[in-house]
Amino acid sequence: MNPVITPAACADIAELRQLYYAVYGPHYPVALGTDPAEMARLIADPHSLWLVGRCPGTGALTASAAIHGEAGSRIGRLEGIAVHPEHRSGGLAAALTEALCAGMLDSGRLDSVYATVRTVSAGPQRVVARNGFRPLGILPNAVDLSSRESLALYARHSAGVLDRRIPVAEVPAPLLPLLRTAETVLGIGYPGVRAAAAPATRAPAAEAATRLEVIEAPAFVRRRFRDHFPGAEGWFYPLHTPNVLLTPEDGRFEVYAYLNRAGGYCSLLTAHPDPAAAAAHLEPVTRALARAGAGYVEALVPLAHQEALAAFLAQGFVAGALYPAMRADGHGFHDYVVLSRSTERIDFRGVAVEPPLQPYLDCYVSAWASTHLPTSPEVAP
Repeated sequence: MNPVITPAACADIAELRQLYYAVYGPHYPVALGTDPAEMARLIADPHSLWLVGRCPGTGALTASAAIHGEAGSRIGRLEGIAVHPEHRSGGLAAALTEALCAGMLDSGRLDSVYATVRTVSAGPQRVVARNGFRPLGILPNAVDLSSRESLALYARHSAGVLDRRIPVAEVPAPLLPLLRTAETVLGIGYPGVRAAAAPATRAPAAEAATRLEVIEAPAFVRRRFRDHFPGAEGWFYPLHTPNVLLTPEDGRFEVYAYLNRAGGYCSLLTAHPDPAAAAAHLEPVTRALARAGAGYVEALVPLAHQEALAAFLAQGFVAGALYPAMRADGHGFHDYVVLSRSTERIDFRGVAVEPPLQPYLDCYVSAWASTHLPTSPEVAP
């Protein structure tokens, strides 16, 4: 029987929490399935769409998924896909995903929708792939559920968006294999892109001496962030609101981040007065966040921003994913790179990847080895 698909309502919240517990257990780190106040806000959000599936015979709530959007942005996040264990293999997840994309993406409300997909099994990858999502890369150690898990990044674009990408002339050399992988998997082009000249090496003394204060006052951090960044300038990181502020004692720069302690991860959003102001201090920033509970730290950086990319690469961050045509700018779209660094051991032995995702995993492993393993001249005889 076909499921009955309807928009989620506040009256469904109790049933939804039971569903997410049945699917993910007590370790689900997303407010969408655990926090009644946040769930009510998302249900009422005019920029988002949350759908549920019910059994046509009993009316029981058996599945859920949402596309989360935000004001002023034309990008959304597919999240919270959950199907009750007793109702799997019936196409519920695919039906909900297609209905969401029809309402938010195919209708022209959004330019693209992305999803971070678990890799403990191939099933979630197949669900999004059947609904037109294509793999963009791997996010190793990205979340702590019952243990550290790697996620895959997928996205689906509106028609014609990928054809309007703004070209770049050169990128840091370590990113070239990722671009070639995206060309092969996605069928997009980077004609004539060359390796940029390596930046001058900076002495690490000033960086090591930087002492950072970590301010965890979410309402204060949000107000200060909005004062400095009333629009989407700087590093654009959709659907993430900062809840942590890092700053040295003299206050010469401020780094804004979203820290999720339950999931053990952190996203670097931007810095004031300019991202470049904090570029020389990524090592103490990463250490401070690790002490705060983030075993995984990531940043989303424009492919055209060579200085910022080089700074992250120099501090041990590795590019694992490429989001083409992510941000609109006039009549074109900018590509972005996801760079990450994990303070915990990365173990891919339990990862299940579908064939279209495998080249990204191979590319990441090679990039990680080039970054963190000694080369032949560095190995002691």
